[in-house]
Amino acid sequence: MVKNNLFSQLPQDLSSEVFETLAQGSSVKIERIISDGHSTEDNQWYDQDDHEWVILLQGSATIKFAGSTATNSSLTYLSPGDYINIPAHTKHRVESTNSGDITVWLAIHYQ
Repeated sequence: MVKNNLFSQLPQDLSSEVFETLAQGSSVKIERIISDGHSTEDNQWYDQDDHEWVILLQGSATIKFAGSTATNSSLTYLSPGDYINIPAHTKHRVESTNSGDITVWLAIHYQ
């Protein structure tokens, strides 16, 4: 067994967001995502085949969901400890993450 830590060995080059697969099986993938002021490109939406459960461990982030209504805000603000479950094919994007203070996420993709 090898012991690891989600906050160790953070990449030095964060010119783009970093996605690291930590474990994977036939119906699940666990990844660490590291952001530093990153956001999803304009007019781009994630539309994933699998569900995604994500927890913000460090930093802050704002996620935008497509198809908002007057009673349903399209923005979700996340701070450390906040988590959400994003059903498959729910269009979403990262509007913002902290700049200058690394944001660390843990995402679990499952069927």
